[in-house]
Amino acid sequence: MPHIRIATRRSPLALWQAEYIAAELEKMSPDITTELVKIVTRGDKILDVPLAQVGGKGLFTKEIDEALLDGRADIAVHSMKDVPTMLPEGTSIRAHPKREDPRDAVATITGGGLATLPEGATIGTSSLRRVAQLKAKYPSFNFVSVRGNIQTRLSKMGNEVDAVILAAAGIRRMGMEDQMHEFIDTETLLPAVAQGTLGIQTRDSDDAINALVDRLNDTDTVDRTRAERAFLARLEGGCQVPIAAFATLDGEQLHLKGLVGSVDGTVVIRREISGPRGTGAAMGVALADEILDAGARPILEALYAGE
Repeated sequence: MPHIRIATRRSPLALWQAEYIAAELEKMSPDITTELVKIVTRGDKILDVPLAQVGGKGLFTKEIDEALLDGRADIAVHSMKDVPTMLPEGTSIRAHPKREDPRDAVATITGGGLATLPEGATIGTSSLRRVAQLKAKYPSFNFVSVRGNIQTRLSKMGNEVDAVILAAAGIRRMGMEDQMHEFIDTETLLPAVAQGTLGIQTRDSDDAINALVDRLNDTDTVDRTRAERAFLARLEGGCQVPIAAFATLDGEQLHLKGLVGSVDGTVVIRREISGPRGTGAAMGVALADEILDAGARPILEALYAGE
């Protein structure tokens, strides 16, 4: 049985995720051993610039891709919301374990949800997706970029910002639910594509590793993620664009909601589609085309021109 080297970012959350996958692999056989290959990505180094201004796809994955390709690591563990839709040749996202809470969560100075904040409150988030949606609902709020790990961002509350918005999945994985004051419903804030989903990337040629990693797949999470990422791929979106998508399953029926918004919140285009779960990828493309035709094309073209 193999010794599996797992490439991961160095943040506390990324390490938790990699250690979780390591434990799941080791459960398969007492002969499997693992080690973490800890990597600093470009996105981890540039903390004083909003993500949208850094630009470029693969901000949190390029150096991890390189470790996989040059043989320093056998697999990589990613937060799927950070993963570009195009991967380096010879590698694939092989598995998606069961999805964690896909919502966003907020901590506030008032100890309540967003609706308890005063007019003109300052909200900390580096996500244009969140800004676009929340500006439409709370036009008086000001938004500032906050970067760094969960603990770093929460430390800014009360000093620099009145609230901090984070992905609920990371909060739950780190056992920090008691520091949140609201888990925001998906109708108010449609999640990032594949938010809460982990992806395990491997080299296509590693048959033995792939056979093990395949066993970590959760079918529902795979089908939902496929639909959401097909939507993103059709829009040519990275993780720093105001694009959101969220798929749910009702038996064999898949329901997909998608959104593109302008950064100032003046335009938010939402559409949804339903169909058999096996057609998720085609549904994602169809929904993206519908949103493009409804007015998203010039919004995205202006954003991409500014990258």
